[in-house]
Amino acid sequence: MTAPARMGPAPDAASTGLVLLHGRGGSAADILGLARALEVAGLAAVAPEAAGNSWWPVSFLAAHDTLAPHLDAGLAAVEGAVAQLEAEGLARSRIAVAGFSQGGCLALEYAARSGGGLLGAAGLSSGLVGTGDTGDAAEEALYGHAPKAFDYAPLAPPFPVLITCHERDPHIPLRRVRETEEAFTAMGADVRSLIHPGAGHGVLADDVAALRALLAG
Repeated sequence: MTAPARMGPAPDAASTGLVLLHGRGGSAADILGLARALEVAGLAAVAPEAAGNSWWPVSFLAAHDTLAPHLDAGLAAVEGAVAQLEAEGLARSRIAVAGFSQGGCLALEYAARSGGGLLGAAGLSSGLVGTGDTGDAAEEALYGHAPKAFDYAPLAPPFPVLITCHERDPHIPLRRVRETEEAFTAMGADVRSLIHPGAGHGVLADDVAALRALLAG
């Protein structure tokens, strides 16, 4: 994995830090465009880049054993970026994690597993990966995949989480978005969801505004 791309002031001079995670087929340079669109003064952004521009080679809905080694590598990359910002002088309480699509799934999963003390998390066109398989049968509402378990420890409030998606997203079932909302609510997070009408898979202006508001917290 190459060194993360960066934008903004040095962490010890920044007011806020943001670890940004690109989607499948995207790049660190691509996702830094979101940091520019946020127009947040004093924002130090760090964007790791996945090997082959993909955090995992299958759907995030795939069986846990298939995803696990790729997910573990992605979570380690996020932890490394957060640790880098902290080591360079930015308080953990001023660092958020966010991403789009596959990167948003990774950001949400990192927050659920290791996000204690962070400023918050955002998954744009995303949902949780989950902690394991339930053993239940595949479901149409999960695009032909089997349900996942969501076994996470509580998060100390306040912990804002932003989740966005279209009603009919070709990659992110609305069912998984609802499960993600429920899981974070059970963890004690302050969840905000933006469900856009119709079909689509992308970042809308309302999503950018909501992420900007989260970072101002």
